[in-house]
Amino acid sequence: MECVIRDLFVHYERIGEGTPVLLLHGYRADYRLMTGCMEPVFQQLRGYKRVYVDLPGMGRTGAGWVRCADDMLELLLEFIDRVMPSERFLLAGESYGGYLARGIVRRLGSRVAGLMLLCPAILTDFKKRTLPAQTVIAKDEPFLASLSPEDRQSFTEVDVVQTEPVWERFRDEIQSGFQLADMPFLKEFQRSGYGFSFDVDAPGEPYPNPALFLLGRQDGGVGYRDAWAILEAYPRATFAVLDRAGHNLQIEQPALFEALVREWLERVKEAA
Repeated sequence: MECVIRDLFVHYERIGEGTPVLLLHGYRADYRLMTGCMEPVFQQLRGYKRVYVDLPGMGRTGAGWVRCADDMLELLLEFIDRVMPSERFLLAGESYGGYLARGIVRRLGSRVAGLMLLCPAILTDFKKRTLPAQTVIAKDEPFLASLSPEDRQSFTEVDVVQTEPVWERFRDEIQSGFQLADMPFLKEFQRSGYGFSFDVDAPGEPYPNPALFLLGRQDGGVGYRDAWAILEAYPRATFAVLDRAGHNLQIEQPALFEALVREWLERVKEAA
């Protein structure tokens, strides 16, 4: 499906009916990162209208007039008003999508009935991030040797569980989106417009609704410690740091991921 926001065609997929859930993928990927991990949960449930959007310059959404994080946030706010006008909705964001999600909460407050942050980017200055030492937990060397050099590098530079089942999901849900990314746009965006012009985590009214922080103990991309610093702003949050999990936690620890997401949805339902 497509939604036109100020002459920019935004691609999104809508599945199911009921309570709206907006799902935001991370940098370079596309909507399949989120459908891959979230649909196994939602297909066992009823009453949720899932909206998976391709962010500007990623997937099948062009960059258009977007030049910085503030522009990307404004586009998402207009998209919300167009696709789920006046409705309360759930919000989930992975990595950079988790950063954008906090911007949406900052603007829309308790209209967001529940918030899930998956390996969220907390600090936009990469040099200031607190990251664990690079670690590989599980490696299938004979399988890795069967991959092309390009695929092996793409897979092993992030994932800490390097096995065939994890590779297959990485290939289908994550790398497939990388191949569509507008890299000239994204490199310039990262250089000059990656962070908001305001402090998205500045002290303010605590977010009152059920939240879930899911972080990888071995995440060498955004880490896990920086997220602890903002936890007090989310008094209804579960904060889980999973071992045997890097920046692609959802495909390395799928059973725990799905269990914690289901529990979050139950808390949101109870709070409503």
